[in-house]
Amino acid sequence: MSGKTIVIGACGQIGTELVLELRRRNGDEQIIASDIRETCPVTLENGPYIKLDVLDRESVRNYIIDNDIEQVYLLAALLSATAEKHPEFGWKLNMEGLFTILDLAKEGHLKKIFWPSSIAVFGPSTPKNNTPQVTVMEPTTVYGISKLSGERWCEYYFKQYGVDVRSLRYPGLISFGSLPGGGTTDYAVDIFYQAKLKGEYECFISEETYLPMMYMEDAIRATIELMEAPADNLTIRSSYNLGGISFTPKELTKIIQKTISDFSISYKPDFRQKIADTWPESIDDSVAKRDWNWKESYRLEELVDVMLKNVNISLLESE
Repeated sequence: MSGKTIVIGACGQIGTELVLELRRRNGDEQIIASDIRETCPVTLENGPYIKLDVLDRESVRNYIIDNDIEQVYLLAALLSATAEKHPEFGWKLNMEGLFTILDLAKEGHLKKIFWPSSIAVFGPSTPKNNTPQVTVMEPTTVYGISKLSGERWCEYYFKQYGVDVRSLRYPGLISFGSLPGGGTTDYAVDIFYQAKLKGEYECFISEETYLPMMYMEDAIRATIELMEAPADNLTIRSSYNLGGISFTPKELTKIIQKTISDFSISYKPDFRQKIADTWPESIDDSVAKRDWNWKESYRLEELVDVMLKNVNISLLESE
């Protein structure tokens, strides 16, 4: 990769680990982290950081143009559960930043864009098992509606203006590198912190709720592999399905108990259960496998093992 890259929304769950991996591959100074925070997390101090509000269109435009940025990973977003509490702001944040970046590429200032979508684009009318790449999509959440709209705009800008924008529909992402960020699938992160901290966890979705998940290392690798794939190989310019591991809280608990035998879980479903009920149980990512040779590495037992070994409960105390 030549030229500079900026990751907008770099302090979030995906952004932190994406920045670190991009810097490892391309050099610290080539990858600029940016977020709305005044200062970056300690983990990102190995390279440049700039405070940017993605809703400040002119500041974002000026920085990208003045610094000859070639690639943007636009991760700034309000996630599913949080956006339901603040729907108007959720729509504003999730959409306006995307138009700023798409327009920069349309004008010739950017060579390539990554913008993440989500399984939230699907809805209760979508086939739940082995959800196809192309299917019925009737999301019922602000987050899902904004992501589906974004997918359509990405494809439009590609077809009408030749903008090289690429996207993945992430399943729930599991990582020990940062704390949960307000998503419906985040129980599968928080459960590891609580297992080590308290030995018990109260889950906000029911024990038999199947949801697709993925270990963060696989998600980061998928993101970079997609961005490095030859443009001619790509047949999807809305967003690629990305599969992973589907499991329930009950199944996850049983595997955690193999290591922490006295760990206990209780269930108190809240408004996030209704969101989860509209999402798929498993994803067909055969198009990604065909177009750019995607293949996940981590299965459930491996994921649990690495999470229990590496989750740092002091992160909870520092928040």
